Amino acid sequence: MYNYETVFILTPVLSEPQMKEAVEKFKTVLTDNGATIENEELWGMRKLAYPIQKKTTGFYAFLEFAGEPTIVSKLETAFRRDEKVIRFLTFRQEKYAHEYALKRRSLKKSAAKVEEAPAEEPVEAPQAEVKEETNE
Repeated sequence: MYNYETVFILTPVLSEPQMKEAVEKFKTVLTDNGATIENEELWGMRKLAYPIQKKTTGFYAFLEFAGEPTIVSKLETAFRRDEKVIRFLTFRQEKYAHEYALKRRSLKKSAAKVEEAPAEEPVEAPQAEVKEETNE
């Protein structure tokens, strides 16, 4: 099994549920053909570097998966058949790219945990006892 990354751009006229539905469709294509999804990132609406089909923005989605080489052709066929996809790119990760991706994901998860952790309540310093001395 090899590790792959794919990035695809969906047309900007889709609503949020339609965009998520399209991403789920491609994830289903992968899992039905024996791949395991390792990471999924929805990058949201972004500006394109140049107009594609008279569109200047698009929904970006990123998937990392592990599977056999035949899966790539099936996935790309699904991309070509879906009119919602305006561009896609899939490539196999080399050993070092895969190690970097694992490291990047672990850093991202640890950063998310830090943000989600509730802020600790400030601890009040103990009050020093003041002894009153009386001169009698």
